[in-house]
Amino acid sequence: MEKIEPRNEHRWLQRLVGEWQSEMTGMGGEPVRGTARVRGLGGLWIVCEADMPDFEGKPGTALITLGYNIGKQRHEGTFVASMMDFQWVYDGHREGDRLNLDTQGPAMDDPKKQVPYRDVVEIESDDRWYLRGLMQKDGAWQEFMTTTYRRVK
Repeated sequence: MEKIEPRNEHRWLQRLVGEWQSEMTGMGGEPVRGTARVRGLGGLWIVCEADMPDFEGKPGTALITLGYNIGKQRHEGTFVASMMDFQWVYDGHREGDRLNLDTQGPAMDDPKKQVPYRDVVEIESDDRWYLRGLMQKDGAWQEFMTTTYRRVK
């Protein structure tokens, strides 16, 4: 197998590598503070492990993987969290400093029903980025959560 050299899409993701403080707003509650650690994996992937409260506000952990599939010319990844038994699988594309990650998952009001979701990673600067959660309802995207990440290291 031939060695894959990182391309611009891979290097864009590597900008997220570091240690971060986070603040999540939305989901009907007070802002929640946490931390995240993002590490690179071979220059082709990133792995983000973040504090994330469960649905009762108790501590939890989320793990995000993101990479770029050269053959498909698409970003790919996954999201899992300690309070969920569902793995979210991402298919995405980047527009400037905004990465749209489309997926399907359980509806918030009916977990037996699958609906479209979109997580958006947006890099504002080397020291700040955002993760926004949107759900499609009645054909329109509705934001339900925003997490702001500020670099610590």
